[in-house]
Amino acid sequence: MSHTKTPHAFFSPMAIGAPEPFRQLPTSLERMIHFIPPHNEKIRSKIPDMIKQVDVILGNLEDAIPLDAKEAARSGFIDIAASNDFGNTGLWTRVNCLNSPWFLDDITEIVSKVGNKVDVIMLPKVEGPWDIHYLDQLLAQLEAKHDVKRPILIHAILETAQGVNNIEEIAAASPRMHGMSLGPADLAASRGMKTTRVGGGHPFYGVLEDPHADSEQQRTLFQQDLWHYTVARMVDACMGHGIKAFYGPFGDFSDSDACRAQFRNAFLQGCVGTWTLHPNQIAIAKSVFSPDKEEVLFAKRILEAMPDGTGAVMIDGKMQDDATWKQAKVIVDLAKMVAKRDPELAEAYEMS
Repeated sequence: MSHTKTPHAFFSPMAIGAPEPFRQLPTSLERMIHFIPPHNEKIRSKIPDMIKQVDVILGNLEDAIPLDAKEAARSGFIDIAASNDFGNTGLWTRVNCLNSPWFLDDITEIVSKVGNKVDVIMLPKVEGPWDIHYLDQLLAQLEAKHDVKRPILIHAILETAQGVNNIEEIAAASPRMHGMSLGPADLAASRGMKTTRVGGGHPFYGVLEDPHADSEQQRTLFQQDLWHYTVARMVDACMGHGIKAFYGPFGDFSDSDACRAQFRNAFLQGCVGTWTLHPNQIAIAKSVFSPDKEEVLFAKRILEAMPDGTGAVMIDGKMQDDATWKQAKVIVDLAKMVAKRDPELAEAYEMS
């Protein structure tokens, strides 16, 4: 017996009066999800300027918020949502985990007071599709009760071994699914990995080159990416189900070079954005997750040379066919979204 919904039921509202689920995700630029602690009044005062600088502002209610500040963070987020016009900038919140004493109040208070302002609920420590199903039903009931006009999407954090094992089912759990982010710190603990770093590499994780003819010559250890496998698996699950993959936190705010390298690895593998936890990571994410000028200009030449995406052409001595046309379209479509938000890049991409 099948335990999945029929296509008709999958896209039906889960509560009478709730908005119809999206059949296709809204198109939006999400190069960086910028985390802020909403209980901090000084940071709340900077939100109007921050809206102009980032693609997504996320009010964090979970990890990094002290226990005695949980309710203040929730009310601070509601105040931020109610007091600002976000325009094309996304407004998200990361709620507390499902087994916490704060989760239910997080959802009920936020949806009842600012449900029409919130785009995405980020759900931590998702273990399987059952976690998504519960939040899906709860959101539908609250949307119906409080006359929310569009469905609030769900974004899952991949930060347990069981969550990785159930990644395909999580990606397919609901039409509310917006995407997934890698949570390397909690995932490392769940797996029993021997690292205390939040994202990035580790000097002991590498491949040792073969011995030299001169046995006295020191062999080089080439450092590897601890997160390559998991990011690739997440990207496949997300793209296979029409949702988005994101890199998560990079914890060493003093090492911008390593941060840039980690973000770039994720971008090249297919992630559309990343978390930024410190203001100095915003420019790095904007740079990395915006396509390179030369790549955009070359991709545009491919699309111009193959208007219908069929056949094969030679450009600068390199063969282009329908496969490279698809790659070029991915780059140009992203560049068009970036150009709408960034006049300098619009000019560089020759899209102004």
